[in-house]
Amino acid sequence: MTGVPRAGVVVTGTEVLGGRVRDANGPWLADRLTELGVDHASTVVVGDRPEDMRETLAWMAAQGFALVITSGGLGPTADDLTVEVVAGFQGRPLVLDEALEGRIAAKLEPLRRRFPDLNVDAWRRGVRKQAIVPEGATVLEPVGTAPGVVVTPAAGGGPTIVVLPGPPSELQAMWPDAAASQELREAIAGAGEFRVRTLRMYGMPESEIAETLRVAEAQGVDLGALEVTTCLRRGEIEVVTRFEPAAEPVYEALEDVIRERHAATLFSDDGSTIDDLVARALLDQGATIATAESCTGGLLAARLTERAGSSAYVLGGVVAYANSAKVHVVGVDPELITRHGAVSPEVAEALALGALRRFDADIGVGITGVAGPGGGTPEKPVGLVCLSAAMRDGRRLTRSVTLPGGRADVRDRSTTVALHLVRRLLHGEGERAATAA
Repeated sequence: MTGVPRAGVVVTGTEVLGGRVRDANGPWLADRLTELGVDHASTVVVGDRPEDMRETLAWMAAQGFALVITSGGLGPTADDLTVEVVAGFQGRPLVLDEALEGRIAAKLEPLRRRFPDLNVDAWRRGVRKQAIVPEGATVLEPVGTAPGVVVTPAAGGGPTIVVLPGPPSELQAMWPDAAASQELREAIAGAGEFRVRTLRMYGMPESEIAETLRVAEAQGVDLGALEVTTCLRRGEIEVVTRFEPAAEPVYEALEDVIRERHAATLFSDDGSTIDDLVARALLDQGATIATAESCTGGLLAARLTERAGSSAYVLGGVVAYANSAKVHVVGVDPELITRHGAVSPEVAEALALGALRRFDADIGVGITGVAGPGGGTPEKPVGLVCLSAAMRDGRRLTRSVTLPGGRADVRDRSTTVALHLVRRLLHGEGERAATAA
């Protein structure tokens, strides 16, 4: 990737630095930079301290970055200082753009009329603050109230800095104008082309893929020509590889090794998530699904309904947290709970069958477990989850797993296990019960 322009992202905001707000902009901008053929080299999160922002910009300039993108700090309040810091760093004085001031005021006028007791002087100061921009900068029209700017160094010899707002919806809507700006295009002249491939596996430890990479290298695969990232995400192994077009044969050789060693666990070779695959299979087969959840508290139903169009296959779900709800709402035989306990494969299967019957669905899913941090016993420790997926034709898959992590991890990973059971049923697997539901 020699010669490809490098870029950095600076995410500002003490609320992001402290973790009160999750950074959604850094990862999103990283993907956009890859699409532009730019080598995204670093993302740095800084608080609302001007000196920290200046030091971060100086460090990125020293690394030879051609482009820096900032997010946040463009509002009307005193701690919104990104434009001021960037202007000083680029050696450009701040000037009032009166036409921009008028456009911002027009956008805010409905708000002023809505609140008749609004402090008009403060309101005007806020509008004016957001209309003060670095001299010579390209203004990116505001999506909310804050404009963005593209700022080149006055004396040359440094990175072009694109200043974008913090709210993800505003930043994403403003990005096309930023990417089309002449200054950004000139900064990334000589950009290359990157290809990104994603493989996903389920049902194996992360150490196995690490060993596979060692095997591939021993077989002559030039891993130095690829950027391979592996991570454990929601209980699945994700292998993301970025490379330049000339390295396509190298990637194909790596994928061949992975396919050979992990044929039983590789479930996605085109970047599709388990959510994508289950939704696609349900639609393709014209099948419907319903859920009865205990320890996950509706998280599986929420995950199934995250995507638009899910009403075509999701019929509904029940959160049967108490045993009485399992019995009276879902129809679980109380004798099963007495005999086996609420956390048991038998009750999970009864929940699945109950969801299937109550909603007249093609597939029912039941989940019950000990999410913790309390409630575990030596026989049924924290992290034990029992899951079952049942089809109208009588096929079922019921499993008990012990999941690592805290309460949130156990609940989240349980939904992943459940989706994989559903995927397998939709692909024809499953033990057929003596009688159909």
